[in-house]
Amino acid sequence: MSAPQLSVLFFLQMFVILAACRLVGAAARRAGQPLVVGEMVAGVLLGPSLLGLLAPGAQAALFPPESLNVLFVTAQLGIGLYMFFVGIEFDTEMFRRQMRSAAAVSLAGMLVPFALGAALAPWLLGMPGLFGEKVRSHEAALFLGAAIAITAFPMLARIIYERGLAGTALGTLSLAAGAMGDAVAWCVLAVVLASFGGGSAVAVRAIGGGVVFTVLMLTVGRRLLARLGAAAERDGRLTPTMLSTCLMLLMLAAWATDAAGIHAVFGGFLLGVAMPRGLLTRELQRDLEPFTVVFLLPMFFTYSGLNTRLDMVNSLPLLGVALVVLAASCLGKFGACWAAARLTGFDNRLALAVGALMNARGMMELILLNIGLQKGIIQPPLFAMLVLMAVVTTLMASPVFELVYGRHARAEGKVGETHADE
Repeated sequence: MSAPQLSVLFFLQMFVILAACRLVGAAARRAGQPLVVGEMVAGVLLGPSLLGLLAPGAQAALFPPESLNVLFVTAQLGIGLYMFFVGIEFDTEMFRRQMRSAAAVSLAGMLVPFALGAALAPWLLGMPGLFGEKVRSHEAALFLGAAIAITAFPMLARIIYERGLAGTALGTLSLAAGAMGDAVAWCVLAVVLASFGGGSAVAVRAIGGGVVFTVLMLTVGRRLLARLGAAAERDGRLTPTMLSTCLMLLMLAAWATDAAGIHAVFGGFLLGVAMPRGLLTRELQRDLEPFTVVFLLPMFFTYSGLNTRLDMVNSLPLLGVALVVLAASCLGKFGACWAAARLTGFDNRLALAVGALMNARGMMELILLNIGLQKGIIQPPLFAMLVLMAVVTTLMASPVFELVYGRHARAEGKVGETHADE
């Protein structure tokens, strides 16, 4: 397909994606789910799981393989920009006060589900067609542990944003714990890829590069960015030069973390955390955030959905395995995060809310699974089971959160859905 043909097709794809996300998102809201869950489901519906099943010719014509590279790049831009704004909303002072709790929740939310996933690995490795033929037991244990332990960091951020929890103790704790846990999960994946043939340099680059980037961004980077904030305050506005500088820095940060092997979202998030609060960030949010949320972000969910095939879980034994994986995932993540929050001083309702939010897997899970599938670590049936787990745990997050915390907090006037009409 030529470049002009791809260009014409892209506009049609965007129409379909935006329409599907809005329609399914509206249905999700009526069902009590946040808009982001509707966007995730819309992406799956546009892929082979539904549209490809009902109208395979139309689905293949609308999303031919050669067009997916364009969607992938725009999807990465959207999620990187979105996580930049999540970082801007991140309350660093509150995080410092809650560092002990965030570290405890993150550690418990990683170790317990990771151990359960690693314990399941020998059983699944004995079943033909789930792992790649060359995968060894420790590689299977590491990958499955990471897949069950990961949190949907972008999804978690969007739910917190939609629920009006940004800047609150609950929102800050959950975001901090999710960021820490996902960073560790990506480092574990780097170790798996290194063991699977990528070489030790893969793991060293991911872990070392991530640590160095974080330290530099939150020390030297923060001081340099403060000058940009001071210039905006002096001028009383966000100039085109300042806007282009911020966008260039975002591209550089996303490139740095992606090149290190821990995904571009962390670059955007850390840059947002390091930005000086004030006129500069308010103007950036006003000018760029609506376009990012409404136009770019749905492409991230749709691209991931196009690689998802839920019809691979097509027998009772496979369904049984999928249910065991789901049970282990929920028990490990929800239970461990709840217990850690309780042990660090949070009341039971707030601790249950933390567990409900942290249990969502969402699209970070799908990114990790796609890497595992592409590298031959897992095979399509196990990929489908883990995708099913990701979808179910994400769908669970909002109703369980409402049940244990949301309705009580609104009744007490502590929180509201401030972004319901976005």
